[in-house]
Amino acid sequence: MLEPLTQRRYLIPFKASRLPQQVTDVLVIGGGVAGLRAAIEASKVADVLVVAKDTIEQSNTWYAQGGIAAVLQPSDSYDSHVSDTEVAGAGLCDNKAVQIVIKEGPERVLELLSWGAHFDRQAGNAHDLAYGREGGHSFSRIVHAYGDATGKELALTLIKAAQQRESIRIAANTFIIDLITHENRCVGALALMDGRVQVIWAKRTILASGGAGQLFRETSNPPIATGDGHAIAWRAGATLKDMEMMQFHPTTLYVAGSSRALITEAARGEGAYLVDRAGVRFMQGRHPLAELAPRDIVSRAIVDQIRKTNFSHVFMDVRHLDAVKFHNRFPQLAHLLEQFEINPSKDLIPIHPAAHYMVGGVAADEWGQTSLNGLYAAGEAACSGLHGANRLASNSLLEGLAFGARAGQHAGERAAADKSSFPLTLDHRIPPSSKTDLDITDVKSSLRSLMWRNVGIERDGERLSETREIITFWSRYVMDKVFDPAILDRGAVAGWELQNMLSVGALMTMAAYTRTESRGTHYRVDYPERDDAHWRLHQLWRRPMETPFPQALE
Repeated sequence: MLEPLTQRRYLIPFKASRLPQQVTDVLVIGGGVAGLRAAIEASKVADVLVVAKDTIEQSNTWYAQGGIAAVLQPSDSYDSHVSDTEVAGAGLCDNKAVQIVIKEGPERVLELLSWGAHFDRQAGNAHDLAYGREGGHSFSRIVHAYGDATGKELALTLIKAAQQRESIRIAANTFIIDLITHENRCVGALALMDGRVQVIWAKRTILASGGAGQLFRETSNPPIATGDGHAIAWRAGATLKDMEMMQFHPTTLYVAGSSRALITEAARGEGAYLVDRAGVRFMQGRHPLAELAPRDIVSRAIVDQIRKTNFSHVFMDVRHLDAVKFHNRFPQLAHLLEQFEINPSKDLIPIHPAAHYMVGGVAADEWGQTSLNGLYAAGEAACSGLHGANRLASNSLLEGLAFGARAGQHAGERAAADKSSFPLTLDHRIPPSSKTDLDITDVKSSLRSLMWRNVGIERDGERLSETREIITFWSRYVMDKVFDPAILDRGAVAGWELQNMLSVGALMTMAAYTRTESRGTHYRVDYPERDDAHWRLHQLWRRPMETPFPQALE
């Protein structure tokens, strides 16, 4: 089935000796929390180049609202945070990864404070910080900035810290076309930089390219989140893990004709209700935590209520909350609602679930090392084992900080000691295609709609099988094409993005079809029960295999 997707090793032909070349010790792909924290750590011993697909500010990190979960109060405990994480992870968490992130997380948060991060304060609390609570947490341990602008403050803090280090260069508006491999080792990347295809040679490469939310019609992710990192790692031969696990956020603002905007889970932590068109609170009785249940449960409950009420969406109700406190706690949300003339003190807020966070990704160990020598992965592009089958709220920024620092340390030290040379004469050729061209924009839009319908919150075998067939058909006419930036200018990026999206969409669909049970974010209506006897394991995927190989939990 995957033959059209796996034949192509590189998306474009190239001869390295004829291209502009750059050399660095450590190449970091991505400018979000994981990438920047990795770069800062690696820069202590090595020269680092950070490349960002758009501006350095454009990342999933920048748009994160909820906060960072960390055990910072004496009355809280590591065991409690570990338990909450593993309950949400539905039996697939790697306990070693969980322990690492939760025990190292507090140090990473306090480090941010020392670098000038401005988190919300409350005198008398530990470290004089304000702490919130979100879904799945048994304790108020979420630190946030400016109410609901935590990601932006975190990104600004890390960007400033990175820019102050002489051994870090940042290249914005750089699209990574492919990782370059030689003798089963990652030696850098092929990039569109400054309008030209260039080779970036690197002793170590850290993949921190973010998620894949744009594969779905309904998403909270920015336009750059097209799964590029997952696809380039797949083509390079790295192992991917748990690709069926995409987390859907229960609450994005639903206004017809506008893009979806995230409504932070912290709003429910502060007491917001979820109600249907008749004003009925439907989470009571579905879960002991009601609106604060894990995200997969809330998302499915919303989909079920939409179906029962034959309506396009449900609502968030904050009318019973203090209007001034709500505005001060969630200034970004309040401003967003004002733009649509929604008064939260009087009006219900229309909401709908959306694709939010890619739980699966490039398999990485406790130091971020992947199965491909020389390649590391961290953050949303990676699958570290922290999240299992479902990410606990506000654990993602924490993971990016903890594993970003670990990957940066390991990659930097190895790069500093590496005396190997680069294969300067490397070249790759691709035969011309004789197949008809398909409209890129049309296929991309159709793919996103298909993924939302059939590989979204609810899945079943028949629709997943149909999706595999449709993606395979599109791939025959898209994956064989060479998009030349010299001819198409930035239009080539759209073509490469679509090729990446088709590859990742196929992997997601295959993984979802193969896992014949329901667990965490993965829900099969034809296999609605969790099956620990057969499926308490991970699915690993590696080219050119068409079926996964299982990895049992330790």
